[in-house]
Amino acid sequence: MNRNADMEGSSLWRNVRLATLREDLGPLGVIEKGAVAVRGGRIVYAGAAGDLPSDLSSADQVIDCEGRWMTPTLIDCHTHLVHGGNRAREFQLRLEGATYEEIARAGGGIVSTVQATNALSVEELVAAALPRLDALLLEGVSTVEVKSGYGLNIDAELKMLRAARQLERLRPVRILTSYLAAHATPPEYKGRNAHYIADVVLPGLSRAHAEGLVDAVDGFCEGIAFSPAEMARVFDGARALGLPVKLHAEQLSNLGGAKLAASYGALSADHLEYLDADGAAAMAKAGTVAVLLPGAFYTLRETQLPPVEALRAAQTRIAIATDCNPGTSPLTSLLLTMNMSATLFRLTLEECLAGVTREAARALGILQETGTLEAGKSADLAVWNIEAPAELIYRIGFNPLSERVFKGERIAR
Repeated sequence: MNRNADMEGSSLWRNVRLATLREDLGPLGVIEKGAVAVRGGRIVYAGAAGDLPSDLSSADQVIDCEGRWMTPTLIDCHTHLVHGGNRAREFQLRLEGATYEEIARAGGGIVSTVQATNALSVEELVAAALPRLDALLLEGVSTVEVKSGYGLNIDAELKMLRAARQLERLRPVRILTSYLAAHATPPEYKGRNAHYIADVVLPGLSRAHAEGLVDAVDGFCEGIAFSPAEMARVFDGARALGLPVKLHAEQLSNLGGAKLAASYGALSADHLEYLDADGAAAMAKAGTVAVLLPGAFYTLRETQLPPVEALRAAQTRIAIATDCNPGTSPLTSLLLTMNMSATLFRLTLEECLAGVTREAARALGILQETGTLEAGKSADLAVWNIEAPAELIYRIGFNPLSERVFKGERIAR
């Protein structure tokens, strides 16, 4: 092989401390004196500098990290990033004592965002979402899940998904989309969930799939949304199309949504404040990741903590995410999300960092592609100006990112 051709597009990071997140290397997969070699946008070596193969010791770019830490880039595995308007007025109402359910039943909540979202074009939705996306990218994020769910009619749901796909063309980021038409029932279908599923959710899913707009199917299983039996119809539709599922479950009550999701081999069940031990065990058995969302817990001033000890006892995988949305978690910082998860939910350092890298990738079904630093995976790297990984979780309102690397491309902060 011609050596110049072999070296094309190669980079080498030296003098770097690695938190690889590889489970076979112990907590955080730490390698104190490390090196990372990249060719063609893929990691070809991530390990001890002393073991670096001689044929990788040179590269087109050699970057001296001067002892900085490197982790996989961060992954936000649950967001509602694409939407119109905001719900600051509802925030004020909650401060004055109204509950989430009271606001929703009075015509606020998700339905109010539907009106603002439906008023915007694809281009306007993209323009509205970009500042939120940029805030995430500036903190070392390179993969973001984006849900529909604020359209509640077929054309509007497709419009949201098209906007989400456009984000990937405008920024160096990996976007995964989730079809969430089963998010709320629009006023014209009030009390007729079955008809809404038959008329809108399932036909819209078929169209979204045919257009290549959907990576997974989601829903909201709750007393103010859809029952487990209703969600099973949606999941059957997803299964028929070969699409994975996930579910907003056990946020306000325990309807058994997590067990339903697990029975369909769901990628994740999310929120989970009211999850019981049986639900946690079912998720662990199915490999369904528990996605905890401290931003919503904080914003809604909830007191029911997710059952972290039950998740640990069952060995259920735990991821965390911003839940970026206009009503219950207007949060665009995964660094703050980690701090909230540690402070409010008492997650450990490893659980927090794994929760926005390895386990978040698992929750999206892309762990084979990203989420850890190891040979064969996409070169998605974050370099940090920190003395120890704990700083990423301990600090509040501080961003120590030095550089972000996405698919081998260096992107300065």
